[in-house]
Amino acid sequence: MTDSKKPLDTTRRNFIAGSAAAVSTFFIGRPKAHAGDAEITLKFATVAPSGTPWSKHTSRLKKRVKEGTDGRVKIKVYLGGGLGDEESTLSRTRKRGIAGWAGSAGALASIIPEVAALELPYLFPSVSAADDILDNKITRDMEKMLEKAGFKLLFFSENGHRSIGTNFGFVKSTADLKGKKMRSQSHDVHLNTWRAFGASPQPIAVTEAMTALQTGVVDGFDNTPLFTFAASWFQAITHFTLTRHSYQPALAVMNLDIWNDLPADVQALIAGDIKKESEYGRKTVRAIGQQLIDNFAPAGVQVHDSTRSELEAFAKATKPTHKKFTDKYGSAFYKAITKHL
Repeated sequence: MTDSKKPLDTTRRNFIAGSAAAVSTFFIGRPKAHAGDAEITLKFATVAPSGTPWSKHTSRLKKRVKEGTDGRVKIKVYLGGGLGDEESTLSRTRKRGIAGWAGSAGALASIIPEVAALELPYLFPSVSAADDILDNKITRDMEKMLEKAGFKLLFFSENGHRSIGTNFGFVKSTADLKGKKMRSQSHDVHLNTWRAFGASPQPIAVTEAMTALQTGVVDGFDNTPLFTFAASWFQAITHFTLTRHSYQPALAVMNLDIWNDLPADVQALIAGDIKKESEYGRKTVRAIGQQLIDNFAPAGVQVHDSTRSELEAFAKATKPTHKKFTDKYGSAFYKAITKHL
């Protein structure tokens, strides 16, 4: 583990090896594995880059499955969007072209729009509240929605709280974003959040965002400090404002038919204990949170920690996005979350 007193190395090769669970994508060469069978390869895919907490979680999973099956089952992980962006690999997983996927709730919303409620601005008052709701209050709701769409929930993790990176200065009010083109995830929740902030959202895939930043197609983005460093987006900005406006869970899922074809022992090894897996991922992501923020300065990026009054103004400005969401997608899942807040 990196010395907590030192800023983290910003190179991708030496980036922190924590752990989380934006794991990923399985392809099954044969439908079932039995004792004595030849090795089966399961391809995992994620946009999470190598050397990140998420990639460490995939290594832990690979080891558990390999040792638990005496080599009968091998997991091959494709990191950094090696099999495509979040939405395309999710679609392929649904069609059984890929056996499993892991990524953000926002990307999952491309197939299950209601899930994007989890990323509404300033929804959760704390990460502990988010953990409790995901792990203890709406798990079955998530499982039902996923099963209906053809997926099996494996476990949760997180990307964390999204904030704003720019190449034009800090964002202390919505006026600072007026007329600015900002990279956005494609779901209405993210598009409407940017509009409420006063910006012009530009839906761009993770795999294309760095080029858009470098060429001036966009003036900035929102994401977590972890992903900002993991994807090297910090190299294209001068300022990072800690707005913490959207908590973004991550989750790992598997094609339901492929999951059902696996024998129980392999299922158990892949899934583990959902609460323990989720806790493991979140804990290791959060353990490096302050280090990542401290690492902006050595990387030449100025940081502003939003004041309470600034956050209150942002929350007020973006509150109408909640109603826009429920008007379009219904309020059942939203109410399942908010009744516990």
